[in-house]
Amino acid sequence: MQGTAEFDAYIRDLQWAQAYAFGSRQRMMDVATACLAKAIGRPAAVVRVVNNHHSYARIEHHGQDLWITRKGAISARDGELGVIPGSMGTGSFIVRGLGNPASHTSASRGAGQAMSRSQARKRFSPADLESAMEGRTWLTKDAAALVDEIPGAYKDLAQVMADQTDLVAIEHQLTTVIDYKGVEKGKRRGSPDGRSSGAG
Repeated sequence: MQGTAEFDAYIRDLQWAQAYAFGSRQRMMDVATACLAKAIGRPAAVVRVVNNHHSYARIEHHGQDLWITRKGAISARDGELGVIPGSMGTGSFIVRGLGNPASHTSASRGAGQAMSRSQARKRFSPADLESAMEGRTWLTKDAAALVDEIPGAYKDLAQVMADQTDLVAIEHQLTTVIDYKGVEKGKRRGSPDGRSSGAG
């Protein structure tokens, strides 16, 4: 309960973890920019960063000060930029928040899974994933471990976007060209210590 020592300790640890995650994203951006500069042989400048995370909590004012926790959602305040991804093969959208108070200025964080990972592994094969990812660069050697990420296991991103036109406006549609979702060597993807994924 807010106002107790336990609540204060929890919030302190939560905010530390969120600050750590923010620093990690900044570091990844710095490294990616440096790699791009090296690849093109000249300095690469970051023009604009869309830093719209999910699975976090913060105090916001919605008629009154409230702790807002967004697990499967992103902040979509008026004019705020965000990223709404699909699956590893269906691209993503850069969106601009519309500040809808009915959703506490939130929007979906992505397409989301249409079935569980275990269901996807039973229904689809590595060959199905290779077919779905045709024309894109990805870790084909890990197809057996990544089969639960097949686009068919996710909701239709076009429908997800159509269902939230009152929450966000589409600024850009991104097409997947390269996708990296790594699997720690010797560990099954989907286990607590074996899963590692990246954006499509």
